[in-house]
Amino acid sequence: MRTLVIGGSGFIGSHLVDALLHAGHKVRVFDRNPEPFRAPVPGVEYSYHDFNDVAALAEALEGVDVVYHLLCTTVPSTSNLDPISDIQSNLIGTVKLLQLMLKKGVVRIVYLSSGGTVYGVPSTIPVPEEHPLQPICSYGVVKVATENYLFMFQELYGLRPVILRPSNPYGERQGHGGVQGVIGTFLRKIKASEKIEIWGDGSVVRDYVHISDLISLCLKVVERDSCGVFNAGSGVGHSVLEILNVIEAVTGISVDPVFKPSRNYDVPSVILDTSKATRKFDWQPRVDLSEGVTSTWRWMNDAASEKSK
Repeated sequence: MRTLVIGGSGFIGSHLVDALLHAGHKVRVFDRNPEPFRAPVPGVEYSYHDFNDVAALAEALEGVDVVYHLLCTTVPSTSNLDPISDIQSNLIGTVKLLQLMLKKGVVRIVYLSSGGTVYGVPSTIPVPEEHPLQPICSYGVVKVATENYLFMFQELYGLRPVILRPSNPYGERQGHGGVQGVIGTFLRKIKASEKIEIWGDGSVVRDYVHISDLISLCLKVVERDSCGVFNAGSGVGHSVLEILNVIEAVTGISVDPVFKPSRNYDVPSVILDTSKATRKFDWQPRVDLSEGVTSTWRWMNDAASEKSK
C-alpha cells in the first residue's frame, strides 16, 4: 500500500511512519519541516512544504492509495486567540486537499479529529461517538467542520473516510513546549528543575492514550475497507493531580505545583467510550498510564544523553 502521511514529521506522524514501514507499506511524508528529534528515516520519501501549497500537495498525492491527515496548525489552548487563522490554515486547507484527492482518484483518507474537544462538555461519561458535537473552542469547531466536509465528500463524491477521535495522546517524541501535552510538559519541567503550573485546582479529568495504542488503531482501520467515526482513547480518566502523582512516582522527584486560575474552555471531564473501535477492529489499548509515563521519561533522558554527546 502506498501511503501519504500529512504531518508525518510530528509526534503522531513519526510513530505512524515507523509502523507503516514495519508493516511493509510505502511511505511518503508531507510536512513543513523535518522531524525535530531524529534524522530522516531511510526508505521514506519526504516533501517539505506548507499545507496550503496546492501544487506541492498535488504532487505528493501522485500514486497514493491512502492519505493519513494528521496535520493541524493550532492547539486547543491557543485556537481561540485567532479563529480566522484556524479556519484558513486548517479547514480551508483540508477542503483543498479533498478536492485534490478527487482529481487524483484517491478516495481513502484517515483523518485525526479530536475526542477531547469535539464533544464539548459531555452529558454522559464515557462519551460515545453518537454524543452531540458541541465544542467550546475554535480547535474543536474546526475539527467538527472538517468532519462534516468529509461526510459531504463521502455522500456526493464517493470519498471513503475514517475519522479517528483521539483523546490525549502522549509518549516518546512528543513536543513539550508547554501548550499541549500535559505529561510531556510536566516531565520536561521536572527534568529542567522548572516550576509546574496547573490551571485550576487540578481536578480536570482527561483520557490519556499512549502513542503506541493510537498507532495500532491507525493501522487497523485501513486493513478493512470500512468508513466511520471511532473514538481512540484508553477509556480511563485521570485528573491532572493524578497525572502529577504518577509522574512523581516514576521520576522519584517531589513536585510543589503552582496553581493558576482555571480556563473557561477547559471541559471538566472527558473519558472516551472506545467499545465501537474494539468491536469493529478487535482493538484495545494495552499500555497503562504508569507504564507509558515510564517509557516517556526513559526516552526523554536517553534523548538528553544523546544530545550532550
